[in-house]
Amino acid sequence: MQIYESKMFPAQLPVIVEDELFLYPFMITPLFLSDEENIEALNLALESQSPILVVPTKAQNEGAREFDSIYDAGVIGTVMRRVPLPDGRVKILFQGTSKGRIVSKVSSKPLQAVVDVLHEKRPENTKSDALLTVLREKVRDLAALSHFFPPDLLKTIEESAEPSRVCDLILSSLRLKKKTAYEFFIEENLEQKLLKLIDYVIEEIEANKLQREIKNKVHSRIDKVNKEYFLKEQLKQIQQELGSDTSREEEIEEYRKKLEAKKKFMGEDAYKEIKKQIDKLSRMHPDSADANTTQSYLDWVVEVPFESLANKKLSVQEVAKQLNADHYGLERPKDRIEEYFALRELLQLRGVAGKVNNGAILCFAGPPGVGKTSLANSIAKALKRELVRVALGGLEDVNELRGHRRTYIGAMPGRIVQGLIEAKQMNPVIVLDEIDKVGRSFRGDPTAVLLEI
Repeated sequence: MQIYESKMFPAQLPVIVEDELFLYPFMITPLFLSDEENIEALNLALESQSPILVVPTKAQNEGAREFDSIYDAGVIGTVMRRVPLPDGRVKILFQGTSKGRIVSKVSSKPLQAVVDVLHEKRPENTKSDALLTVLREKVRDLAALSHFFPPDLLKTIEESAEPSRVCDLILSSLRLKKKTAYEFFIEENLEQKLLKLIDYVIEEIEANKLQREIKNKVHSRIDKVNKEYFLKEQLKQIQQELGSDTSREEEIEEYRKKLEAKKKFMGEDAYKEIKKQIDKLSRMHPDSADANTTQSYLDWVVEVPFESLANKKLSVQEVAKQLNADHYGLERPKDRIEEYFALRELLQLRGVAGKVNNGAILCFAGPPGVGKTSLANSIAKALKRELVRVALGGLEDVNELRGHRRTYIGAMPGRIVQGLIEAKQMNPVIVLDEIDKVGRSFRGDPTAVLLEI
């Protein structure tokens, strides 16, 4: 291994930029160069037989090849091997020798700079030995809690008497952010560096102890559950320690917000029942069958548009105008519809429309194609309301109308409630189409259910 002496520096060196790794001296590392600037800097170093400086990019500027986007310190070293790859990249085996710092810029394409060696100020031997002893002890404690330090590396740390090398070995094994690694890298006061590193290792020990404590709590709660359940509970415990909400809690909070927004538009009994189901869901385990059915029920019920009512003022003239615009002939049906809406308008003017004549039904009878459904379309247009068409032809299952029991998997509300949700109004025009073609069977009598509804 060729070591460059300090008397050769400051010296003008090519600079190679590394996006992912933060290198340290005495490391032999394979590097893959893909951009032209790095390859040009490599070729320049090989031609002049000079060492190179490998510097990391700043976290927010990965991929950039400018002096402003890189740290001003890195590793001086040599290229032991150069291998061109079929995809155009170049693989090199880089051997670091010492730490270097950019003194001044020389060239941008390729990057070249005047580099000087970083000299670390050693503490007194007694103090250095004491700090190293404490650092090794803390590293052993951390190694017992985590997988940062393999046995071979621990042995090297124990046997090495050079404080700077021990620090670099430890820092290269810890998962440091680039900014933190850079701050340790450029620290020239070795005593301060050792003290800071001891503090950082102690923080890592505390973090790993907390993580182990969380794992123990999880194990005590879920002795007989599968791996997936364990991972979910572990995540839940971690989020509780951090004080953050889980996605499930966010969903439940979203249900509560939607319910509160509809509270003043719905009955008190309906509000209490929905609130009771939300509270029940918040206490359930997310993987239970009851939780899935309750959540499915809440997904439907919070979408019911209690707060939305079409409130356009009724005008029999507009109804008549729309009917005449859409239909030629059909005088008797149109007259009957106009009479009905004239009566409703009169009741509205007298202020008693809300007390009587609610839920009235118009029955259109006739052969197919005479305009029964299109008359309903015209009424909806005139009233400025949504139209909900419920096709009853051949319907046998009464649950399609009444709604399924919540205990069933895949339970759905009745078609009329689904229509209200789709229309996003509580008072749309509902067309029960082909009502004469409902079929009675072993599943029940749909006509009886329609009467109940």
